[in-house]
Amino acid sequence: MHLLPLHLHQLIATYGYWAVAGIVALESMGIPLPGETMLILAALYAAMHSDLSIVGVIASAAAGAIVGDNVGYWIGREFGYALLLRFGPTVGIGEARIKLGQYLFARHGGKVVFFGRFIAVLRVLAALLAGINRMPWASFLIANAAGGILWAAAFGWGAYTFGRSLLHVHGRLAIALLAVAVAIIVVLLRYVRAHEAELEHKAEQALPGPLQPVDWKHEPG
Repeated sequence: MHLLPLHLHQLIATYGYWAVAGIVALESMGIPLPGETMLILAALYAAMHSDLSIVGVIASAAAGAIVGDNVGYWIGREFGYALLLRFGPTVGIGEARIKLGQYLFARHGGKVVFFGRFIAVLRVLAALLAGINRMPWASFLIANAAGGILWAAAFGWGAYTFGRSLLHVHGRLAIALLAVAVAIIVVLLRYVRAHEAELEHKAEQALPGPLQPVDWKHEPG
């Protein structure tokens, strides 16, 4: 599912914090929406408009992440692989990505929930896999809340600071800064995609054959 930055900007301008919390929550539930892009755009919007505060943006993103992940955990725990296998491909979560999530989750447990908030494919899969693999809810909640708050604060405040700095520069310098920011984003996206393919290969080697539930307490052989 693709939402262009212009569409996200319109949602932010119209619905404010609710739009941020909603998009982030839906992504965290397992729907591949641009939650991180929404957070960054909302932080930039807050830097340039007085009707949103950066504290509110960070709080709404963190709340959306925590609530959405807990819903995803419940869905995974109650409905498991049947739901993911049936509807996953229609929202961009095919078997290779599911197995990648299994592989990383089985090897690293709660660390995937915490650090997965900062990695695109895991941001969508981590909560579902935590529920599917019966990770204890208390352990999940701690890792989930810590990761969600840190993610929202780091990306939100970083984008807000960058946006505020643009207000004090003009002309070619502002264009140069924007060009550098875009270049960094492009490089990071290519890096993530390249390593995602590499990790998918490792996941297939560690977990060959059809998809099966993986016990989160044990590493794959």
